[in-house]
Amino acid sequence: MIDPIGAAIKIAGSGLETQSARLRVVAENMANAHSTGTTPGSDPYQRKTVTFESQLDPAIEGNLVRVKKIGLDRAPFRVEHDPGNPAADSKGFVKLPNIDLLTEMADLREANRSYEANLQVIKQANSFTTSTLDLLRNSS
Repeated sequence: MIDPIGAAIKIAGSGLETQSARLRVVAENMANAHSTGTTPGSDPYQRKTVTFESQLDPAIEGNLVRVKKIGLDRAPFRVEHDPGNPAADSKGFVKLPNIDLLTEMADLREANRSYEANLQVIKQANSFTTSTLDLLRNSS
């Protein structure tokens, strides 16, 4: 027999793990938003992305979410004329990361809200379990 409360906790827990990974990737992207290459003409930091997948868990007969992969954004790098920059090529152009801070902030908010929603599911399931146990104890 499947424990529906345990299943809910396990599903929400998988959501916590994936959103935590997403938060780490977004934080890394934001921290490197201005990281240029280390040598003239070299590529800068490339934005990372997270891809999720649904995975069947036969124990709960339900789907869990998992990180499928952490990939690289294929969007082109921004280019700026800055001849004094150590990463500038022979024409004075510097490649900048393909990171848009507004997009990262939106991803951060969405991941944070998803994390909080999954955490709330776990808290409610635990509260329901505690209330059930209290009712059983008091009815004896």
